[in-house]
Amino acid sequence: MTVAPEELAALALATAREAAALVQEHAGRGVSVAATKSSDVDVVTVADRASEELIRARLLAARPGDSVLGEEGDDVVGTSGVRWIVDPIDGTVNFLYGLQEYAVSIAAEVDGEVVAGVVLDAANGRAYVGYLDAARPGGGVATRDGEPLQVRGPAPVSQRLLATGFSYSAEKRAVQAAATARLLPLVRDIRRHGSCALELCHVAEGALDGYVEEGVNLWDHAAGGLIARIAGARLVVLPGAGGTDLLACGPHHGFEELLELIRSVGFTRE
Repeated sequence: MTVAPEELAALALATAREAAALVQEHAGRGVSVAATKSSDVDVVTVADRASEELIRARLLAARPGDSVLGEEGDDVVGTSGVRWIVDPIDGTVNFLYGLQEYAVSIAAEVDGEVVAGVVLDAANGRAYVGYLDAARPGGGVATRDGEPLQVRGPAPVSQRLLATGFSYSAEKRAVQAAATARLLPLVRDIRRHGSCALELCHVAEGALDGYVEEGVNLWDHAAGGLIARIAGARLVVLPGAGGTDLLACGPHHGFEELLELIRSVGFTRE
């Protein structure tokens, strides 16, 4: 079966909008923790579960032969060659505290390659959309609310604004904090917004010069990573100093400098 990435992106966007509306309904009623996962600070809310249930239902109703990989539910194995990668709320702790930086993230893989992705900024209603299209400059389309995205222009390392994040493990946080402390004097400044998917979109729209975080999962970065790459960024996964995968993303220009920087301050095991 052949399916156009643009069609998958359209389905992802419609589904993400519906899920974001559901998440906001939960926010209006008040948010509480439903469970914890890897540690006491790694939380799941009722809204996370409801959002993922809705997303799975809508995607499989439209495309019943597809597979689904989600953060909160069991994997669904299909036969179509298309797999959906779902984070029902990326930035759950922000959502729990009422901070306005959390998103619904939905990506579509075809035969193992991510070809479409949507990150719906649920708190602010902004829709980041990307899909591959060989006929387009850059190999695809990346937009925010329909407007094309492009990474920020070149800057020396000392004038780059970077973002990072921290593990739910106290031991890994100590390693990450030490690397961040060494990084801070070398760059313009560091931000930590709390949503991998949105951090990648901020790189795509030129609001950040780079992003590095250890411990993120595929559902955190599949959609945002595609959007960033189409907008002119590079993204790599490296062995992190804390023992898990580390994600680094930044504009194609100056990317090797970014990698050298994060290695030199101790983010990686390389």
